[in-house]
Amino acid sequence: MTQRNAGRKAAGIDGEVALTSESRADVAVRVHQSIRTWKPRAVRRVYIPKASNPAKLRPLGIPVILDRCHQARVRNALEPEWEARFEPKSYGFRPGRSCQDAIGAIYASCHGPLAQRLWALDADLAAAFDKISHDRLLSAIGSFPAREMIRDWLKAGVFEPGKGFAPAEDGTPQGGVISPLLMNVALHGLEEAAGVRYQTAGVHAGDTKPGSPIVVRYADDLVVLCRTQQQAGQAKAQLAGWLAPRGLAFNEDKTKIVHLSEGFDFLGYNVRRYRQKLLIKPSEAAVRRIRKRLATETRALRGSNVMAVLAKLGPVVRGWAACYRGWSRPGYSPAWTITCGSCSANGPHGATRTSRSPGSSTGISASSISSGTTTGYSAATATPTWPSSPGPASSGTSWSKADRPPTTRAWQSIGPNGGNGLSPR
Repeated sequence: MTQRNAGRKAAGIDGEVALTSESRADVAVRVHQSIRTWKPRAVRRVYIPKASNPAKLRPLGIPVILDRCHQARVRNALEPEWEARFEPKSYGFRPGRSCQDAIGAIYASCHGPLAQRLWALDADLAAAFDKISHDRLLSAIGSFPAREMIRDWLKAGVFEPGKGFAPAEDGTPQGGVISPLLMNVALHGLEEAAGVRYQTAGVHAGDTKPGSPIVVRYADDLVVLCRTQQQAGQAKAQLAGWLAPRGLAFNEDKTKIVHLSEGFDFLGYNVRRYRQKLLIKPSEAAVRRIRKRLATETRALRGSNVMAVLAKLGPVVRGWAACYRGWSRPGYSPAWTITCGSCSANGPHGATRTSRSPGSSTGISASSISSGTTTGYSAATATPTWPSSPGPASSGTSWSKADRPPTTRAWQSIGPNGGNGLSPR
C-alpha cells in the first residue's frame, strides 16, 4: 500500500483508511485471508474539477481499501500478459512510459524538411472510462483466472451521496487501481483499425510501412499522423466504426483534423511546424495553469520571508520545468516562462535582464529559485525587484555604453541544461 499518496485519506463507502503502520499491517492480513472469498463492493462517487476546465466536473469512483488492494494484486498478474501484446505507440498508464515518450514519437515522425505526415487527426474520446462495454472488455480478457472478480468490479455499481446506489451497466470506475489497465485492454487494436501497418521482416522490422498513418495514443487521447487530409478523414471514419461496438465515440468538440502548420495541443504540449521546422513547447493552457497556481501560492505567502517563499515555490517550478524541458525548442526555458519571463516590472525588455556590477545583487532567476538562494526579491509583492536594472523603465539612472554593467539574457542565466549557463542546443 502507498504511504505517500494524494488519495490516501480518501475512503470508500465503508469510511476506512489506513494511515498508520499498524492499520496497514492489519489490512495486509485481511487481504491475504480474503483472496478467495472477497466480494467487490460499490464505489463511492465524488466529483472533481476537470484539469482542462475547472468549471466542469468529472466523476471519480473511490473503492473501499480492500478492493484497492485486491485490484492491485489482480493488475500485477494481468499486466505482464498485456504488456507483451500492447501496441508500440500506446503510452498511457504503462510501466516505463510517459507523456514525454508520446511527444518523442510525434517528434520522430514529423520533424525535419523531409517529413511526409503533415496532417493530424487530434482526437479525444467522450467519457471513455464511463462508456466501455463490459461484454467487449470481458471477451478481450478471455480466460484470465481472476476474470470473475473483474466482472464483479465492473458490475459493483456506485453509491453517490444524496442519490443512493446505482447499478453499473457499462464503464469502469475512474479512480480504481485496475481501471487504467482495463482502458488499455479495451482500446487494444485501435492502431490496426486506423490502418497502421508495420514492417515484419528485414532490418526495418517494427518500422511503420511507407504510406501508413501513425497513431500515438495516451489513454483516451490520441493523434493520428497522416500524409493527406483525405487519409486523416478516412482514419477518423474507420476509428468511429471500430469504437461504436465498444460503447465509445469521439468527442466532436475536441476532435479535429489540422495541418501541422496550424499546430495542435496534445498532453499539455503544443506541436507545430514553422515552415520546415517542428517546434514543441508547453501549450498556452498549461502555462496559464502553472501561472495561476504560482499566483495563488504567492498570494498565500505574502508577509513571509524569502526562504519560505522559495521553499514553497521551488519544487513547483523545478517539477514543471523538468516536465517540459526535454522537448521544448532550443533556447526555450520553461522555468523562465512561468517566473521571471512573465514579470513586467521593467517593461517588456527589462524583465529579461539582470544587472550585475561588483558587489551588487543579481536579482531573481529560475536557477536561483532552484538553488534556494537569491536577493532582490520582495515577498510582499511576489515579483522580482531590480535595484540597478538598465531596463527601459528604470528611473534616476542613465547609462552609457562605456559604463553599462554587463547583462545576462534569459537563456544564459537559466540555461537549457538546468541552470548551468551553457549556450542553447
